[in-house]
Amino acid sequence: MIQLWNSKHSDQLSVMSRLQVRAFDAWAIEQMHIPGAVLMENAGRGAAQCLLDNMHAISRPRAALFCGSGNNGGDGYVIARHLANAGIDVVIVLCSSRDRIRGDADIHLKIAEAMGLPICTLNWKKNLLQQVQQITAGAHWIVDALLGTGLQGQVNDPMARLICALNAVDMPILSVDIPSGLDCDRGIPLPICIQAAMTVTFAALKKGFIENPDCHQVAGRIYIASIGISPCRMRGA
Repeated sequence: MIQLWNSKHSDQLSVMSRLQVRAFDAWAIEQMHIPGAVLMENAGRGAAQCLLDNMHAISRPRAALFCGSGNNGGDGYVIARHLANAGIDVVIVLCSSRDRIRGDADIHLKIAEAMGLPICTLNWKKNLLQQVQQITAGAHWIVDALLGTGLQGQVNDPMARLICALNAVDMPILSVDIPSGLDCDRGIPLPICIQAAMTVTFAALKKGFIENPDCHQVAGRIYIASIGISPCRMRGA
């Protein structure tokens, strides 16, 4: 299920902080016996559907997915697969070395590799803006699957330079779970933050979306996608 967030109805929705997100994921995996890779699959499928709904009027749509080394990047690999299955041209951009991608994210990257999806790796030593412009040429959407809710503190180089490069491209960005560079709990953009047109967050609103109503300036339209189990189940456990 995918739901567009209307701030007037926030009291009807679950809200989670960074620590609560971690606890919920752990509960779903350990107590409800849902493998992490399945949660990631459900999250990525929901985000892909949101993007497809925003691409239906585009002739020969194309998306460039910039994926970090963690679970946020793993969501990006799932999104890429579902977009490709729907006939969308995609390119996956690895924003870390291949050997740093492990666990559930590695499972989904291996599937993308086995499918033969286009995959390239950023060269951090070369001009990032030029690389981003080349990779996104002809694309209609960028997917920000870089950092996710776990970010604390500042965004450091070279990731900061990459975010600046993505913002500099005249193209709408979908952020996965939360815009990279937005504080999950306070909703305050760090000095370097993705400027998203749309954010698909998972399972529940993040606390920062409620704490700072102005976060829409960097998060855009906020959708909530199910990961296959509701936080309400955890509260009732």
